[in-house]
Amino acid sequence: MNPANLPFDSETMLAGLREWVECESPTWDAAAVERMLDIAARDMAVMGASIERIAGRQGFAGCVRARFPHPKQGKPGILIAGHFDTVHPVGTLAKLPFRRDGEKCYGPGIYDMKGGSYLTLEAIRQLARAAFTTPLPVTMLFTPDEEVGTPSTRDIIEAEAARNKYVLVPEPGRANNGVVTGRYAIARFNLEAVGKPSHAGANLSSGRSAIREMARRIIEIDAMTTEDCTYSVGIVHGGQWVNCVATTCTGEALSMAKRQPDLDRGVERMLALSGTANDVTFTVTRGVTRPVWEPNAGTMTLYEKARSLAKNIGMELPHASAGGGSDANFTGAMGVPTLDGLGARGADPHTLNEHIIVESLAERGRLMAGLLATLE
Repeated sequence: MNPANLPFDSETMLAGLREWVECESPTWDAAAVERMLDIAARDMAVMGASIERIAGRQGFAGCVRARFPHPKQGKPGILIAGHFDTVHPVGTLAKLPFRRDGEKCYGPGIYDMKGGSYLTLEAIRQLARAAFTTPLPVTMLFTPDEEVGTPSTRDIIEAEAARNKYVLVPEPGRANNGVVTGRYAIARFNLEAVGKPSHAGANLSSGRSAIREMARRIIEIDAMTTEDCTYSVGIVHGGQWVNCVATTCTGEALSMAKRQPDLDRGVERMLALSGTANDVTFTVTRGVTRPVWEPNAGTMTLYEKARSLAKNIGMELPHASAGGGSDANFTGAMGVPTLDGLGARGADPHTLNEHIIVESLAERGRLMAGLLATLE
């Protein structure tokens, strides 16, 4: 099977992708994510897949697991892991509509990672139309909570990865047509400051502002960043009335490191910030963590297969470890050969300039088809 001969067409693929992009699906809106899962489940059912819906928990939407027809169904095969949640709230389409502009197409979640998920379905569809049976059975797992660290579905992802020989992750492609063969470790933290209330106009000095303490701590946390471990505070909530000294202020922080020991030390530094000063109590608790994924021999062999396929199609395929977590952190850390960053090329994820390069839908679709057609 030569994937270069399959009739991938980026324009046709873009037309199909539009429905996915225009179904806004922010993580914390479970009903919205379920609507996106409905669309994908129907598309895969039309393709002949056996669809399973797995109920959500912790306030998140559920999962869709699709197993495509195969004579070796039930044997270890290829898991394709993707997520349908995005960081864009419902209503973002008013500011970031699905819009074609030359070689680029814009839309919420189009790059991270609906474009990659859609081109993967197209790869499976093209192989089926060519009456080609892949050497290994293929399973797709779509989850609802990757953008917040995968707190509700990590166990499902790891269990499914353990049943398979390979994991392919169509997260956004990297610069220069790159793919990802490792991910840095990431830890999340919940922050809380508790002070003492007072009337901000009549009795300011008797209060102890939780917002002031949080602001001081944010600067302290940011200053802890080094080459080996970074720290950032991304969410802050505090106060109810401007004429009241704030009693509570909460926040969320994130730390990232290239090596697990560096992250472990970073976690210790963050937790050590808890304490009471100036009548204000500051508490740091640990949130979800993604382990470091360092490529093993199996992952590098998988990458070399992909590089050879890309070369035959006429593309270079550089690789690197990358910051920014994905569910490949889990599967790669388990030791399952994993290749990430197989999605569309583009730029500016998580912003109102998020876009893909349209021609990469067919390019990356051919690469995905080639992997599915040759892995054994």
